[in-house]
Amino acid sequence: MNSYVSEVISNFALHYGLNGVLNEIATAIIFAVLVLILISAFDYMYGWFERKVMAKAQLRHGPNVVGKYGILQNLADIVKLLAKENIVPKNANKYLFLFSVPLMLALLIFIEEMLPLSPNFYGVDLSIGLLVVFVLISFTPLILFIAGWASGNKFGSISADRSVMMLISYELPMFLVMASVAVAAGSYNLMQIVNAQSSLPFALLLPVGFMVFFIVMLAEFERPPFDIREADSELIAGWLTDASSPFYSIALFIDYTRVLLGSIIITLLFLGGWIGPFSFPFSGFAWLIAKVILVALFLIVIRVTMIRMRIDKLLRFGWTIMLPLAVVNLLWAFALVSGYLPALGI
Repeated sequence: MNSYVSEVISNFALHYGLNGVLNEIATAIIFAVLVLILISAFDYMYGWFERKVMAKAQLRHGPNVVGKYGILQNLADIVKLLAKENIVPKNANKYLFLFSVPLMLALLIFIEEMLPLSPNFYGVDLSIGLLVVFVLISFTPLILFIAGWASGNKFGSISADRSVMMLISYELPMFLVMASVAVAAGSYNLMQIVNAQSSLPFALLLPVGFMVFFIVMLAEFERPPFDIREADSELIAGWLTDASSPFYSIALFIDYTRVLLGSIIITLLFLGGWIGPFSFPFSGFAWLIAKVILVALFLIVIRVTMIRMRIDKLLRFGWTIMLPLAVVNLLWAFALVSGYLPALGI
């Protein structure tokens, strides 16, 4: 477990005679609380900054009334949304409809438990951590499918169908790229994957894989131009068409949380994680957060400059371009670690 938190909990456990299992559980809970605080802070500031950048690109003012530079506008929106009544559609499956969004949020927090934020600040350090992250990410489209189907709305049902199609089209390229990273690092452990990039980040060693994975993350987490599950020009809001204000506010929180998780995963696998050109107190965490912010800001640039893809083009793009490139990237990774490139004079 995270060494800072674990040391405090261990001392507490020894003082009160708690066993090792309770010690591990307490440490995991505290790390999850710290992660939730980090997610909340990121989501709030990222949502405000995205609105400001989009307003600038569209020649609008954006948030500028509530608080200096409109910094408190998101807080006002949160209070407004949560204060309204939560209504369940008549034709919806009540329990599945209400359970889907909290389940998605819990899943995202659990995924973050698997992601180390520095050498000394992490939740669960597994030898197959990368595989666990892949499996957990694969559940997100399934939960969105349940949410769309349970809404009892035709737009939600179409959104659910699109979730399954995207799942089939983009999961395989994502897995192949993750496998290539594991091959290059010699491990599925996320800590070892980051340490393997001490001399050269995998974004330079596996440039094709980096490009494919970045695009796949956009599709997996519904960022433009791949936000076809809730395409407003076609499906109104997709699986959120019948969502009431409190439900919708949690869904917005989930959207920005997925941006954070996607940026962290990209940083860990391809940008060297917490490795920086020089060190200082808490430098590992600081370098990782700096890289995550840069990736997240680039996602805003993509949103304001690119148009949404059609569903048929998106699926064709996944099967005919992303999948072959992912296979080529995996073969390149095998060639790198097998010593074939020097023999070929490369």
